[in-house]
Amino acid sequence: MMNGCLLVQSYAARQSAPVPGVTVTIRGEGHAPVTLTTDETGTAPVIQLPAPDKALSLDEANTQQPYSLWDVTAEKEGYQTVTMQGVQVFACQTALILLEMLPAQRLGAPQPKPESFDIPPHSLYRPQGPSSVAPAQNCPAPLVLPTPIVPTTITVHLGKPRESARNVTVSFRHYIANVASSEVYPTWPEQALRANIHAQISLAMNRIFTEWYPSRGYTFNITNSTSYDQYYVHGRNIFEVMEKLTDDIFNTYVRRQGTIEPYYTEYCDGKSVTCKGMKQWGTVDRANEGKNALQILKYYYGNDIEIVRTNNLQNLPESYPGTPLRKGDSGQNVRIIQRQLTRIAKDYPFFGKPGTDGVFGAATEATVKAFQKQFSLTADGVVGRSTWYKISYVDCNKCKKHLPAYDCAKFGKSA
Repeated sequence: MMNGCLLVQSYAARQSAPVPGVTVTIRGEGHAPVTLTTDETGTAPVIQLPAPDKALSLDEANTQQPYSLWDVTAEKEGYQTVTMQGVQVFACQTALILLEMLPAQRLGAPQPKPESFDIPPHSLYRPQGPSSVAPAQNCPAPLVLPTPIVPTTITVHLGKPRESARNVTVSFRHYIANVASSEVYPTWPEQALRANIHAQISLAMNRIFTEWYPSRGYTFNITNSTSYDQYYVHGRNIFEVMEKLTDDIFNTYVRRQGTIEPYYTEYCDGKSVTCKGMKQWGTVDRANEGKNALQILKYYYGNDIEIVRTNNLQNLPESYPGTPLRKGDSGQNVRIIQRQLTRIAKDYPFFGKPGTDGVFGAATEATVKAFQKQFSLTADGVVGRSTWYKISYVDCNKCKKHLPAYDCAKFGKSA
């Protein structure tokens, strides 16, 4: 048995100001409860906690749980109580709990239930079932945003796309640190961790760049289902090493040389699940061979990939221009629609030829009306939000060629 560390920080929701005086109680099976208090910076003293031997989390063949589990309760008068069950602590690593303290209801209003987070087992260690499912390599969506961006925030659907589940909007940095903490062990060699985080960033940025979910009518950017995307566990503790590495490389992504699109970096654990892309456990072996993060990525994705850093950080844009396009309009947005409709018309020749001159004339209007009629939209010849994203959705070469038009939504693997 070895020791790991736990660091708790508390802050006010939306204000990001520290919350001092929070009483934090830590409980573990077979251990006496420990009580800490956050100081004026919102930080509680670092505490050492027992954890299984580090070697367990470095051994792909290991079947024992490589971390210890702890329950944490945070309380302060005037704030809602927060409880976390299943906080994971690894040997020789610092686990971080970032407490978002919500104000209690005003006098006379119903008191909300304590906010509770039940952290599931780590994705690399699950006593039952596979540790992860390889994200499905979906048919390529059209590239409608002019350039890749690093979003300041990302909206995550806590379930499969069609499931009724909560959407949460979190900072992109926090999202990546959470995914990294949920999908790989913090004890792994640094270059293995960097390779995995680069892949996680690139996959998420690909979803943003292609407007994968908005073009299908969803109100989120990505899911937390490994059948479709990658694993985000809302409310879980993260690890200090993941936070530090994410802060260093959050504005980088993988792409093929000669392209601008963030590469869809498919990956899987390589133990319970195999896939065409990167093997997460394999990154440990590659790092131990002396390969750096880029060399590890090239090992799995090919020598024509590169890691690009961008300073294009902004709020999430959308390709829809904001106002409908109609006959008489002109410009780049009209040209985008014309090019997409021209590609679609190869499979639907009765749509006619809209042209690609950037002028919304009679021919473009006729093609838009034919498209709208075919896909059960109001056939008014005006490209509003619904028509814009439906065109983007249908302009998907692989789906067009290999699936019925309405089956494109059935992408990914069922689980």
